[in-house]
Amino acid sequence: QVQLVESGGGLVQPGGSLRLSCAASGRSIFSSNAMGWYRQAPGKQREALATITTGGSTNYADSVKGRFTISRDNAKNTVYLQMTSLKPEDTAVYYCQMVLGTRIYWGQGTQVTVSS
Repeated sequence: QVQLVESGGGLVQPGGSLRLSCAASGRSIFSSNAMGWYRQAPGKQREALATITTGGSTNYADSVKGRFTISRDNAKNTVYLQMTSLKPEDTAVYYCQMVLGTRIYWGQGTQVTVSS
């Protein structure tokens, strides 16, 4: 059974940085089709932020391009989201996703709050 556990969220001031981690178990991230980060703010739909494929190709939403970076460590079976220049509108619950064939797995989410 695939499990994804996010960590690294918290309270940060505008302009600050955070690094989120998504530790996978039950399956190697290298065997997945893609890993991704999403977020959902209160009252809003879940939004795709960044994806990384098995081949290492990355894709970003316009809202985070140039500020967020997705990466992975196959040895640690972990995917990261480095977030810089954070804004109050980045406040949301951030989720990790694994695409494995036709199956999609989600983590439980980690809260990120950007506020002074």
